[in-house]
Amino acid sequence: MIVLTVFNHAGGAGKTSVTREVGWELSQRGLRVLLVDLDPQANLTSWLGVSPVAREQTVYPVAVEGEALPGPVAVHGLSLIPANVGLALAEGQMLGRVGAQTRLRRALEAVSDQYDVTLIDSPPSLGQLSILGALAADQMLVPVPTRQKGLDALPGLSQAFAEYRSVRPDLRVALYIPTLYDARRLHDREVLSQLQGHLSPLAAAVPQREAVWLDSTTAGQPVGLYAPGSPVHQDVQRLADDVITATGLQTGLAGGSR
Repeated sequence: MIVLTVFNHAGGAGKTSVTREVGWELSQRGLRVLLVDLDPQANLTSWLGVSPVAREQTVYPVAVEGEALPGPVAVHGLSLIPANVGLALAEGQMLGRVGAQTRLRRALEAVSDQYDVTLIDSPPSLGQLSILGALAADQMLVPVPTRQKGLDALPGLSQAFAEYRSVRPDLRVALYIPTLYDARRLHDREVLSQLQGHLSPLAAAVPQREAVWLDSTTAGQPVGLYAPGSPVHQDVQRLADDVITATGLQTGLAGGSR
């Protein structure tokens, strides 16, 4: 099993959309996919139409008490460890608990024979839950919006990665993903050009097509279910191709069909 954490400490970068869409697309290609919602805002959970959620179903017992991973929710062919607002309490309760920041990694290792890939939706912060997700990862996917705020976040990203690698020297960024891209805007084109000059490996830019994204979220369905074959779905398929190539998941395709 490969564990991929979708990370950017800045909000509004597209982390949850990337997690949901890439996860579902990989499941359609025969992989056994586990999604983990680490954000107390629980957008991934609600965007998959999962409600209500008890705190015991989240990673709270793992992070705070060192318990095993709870049984996942089955939704749209995916397995989901959901989140709710109570997960926010873990931020303070993890402090001072020896080994708390690596508990998710150990819990995932215990179920590694059940899945081919885990995608973790990290919260928009540099707090304990973000550290929990980063240290659980084998590789990281980093959405970066093609806006000035995307550029402004890069120094913070570099600093965070340096700190994570001090604990996990083998941790690497598998792919940077330009998001919210509108080719009609000069600003977006200029930012994308700067990202292309400074970040590697870099996925093809994911266009901003708001209507289908918003409507599929309201429906609680991945784009490929809500609007199969649409331009947005084709964008997602291209992104999934980039993720497969960057992470080496090609070698897992046969195993995922078991």
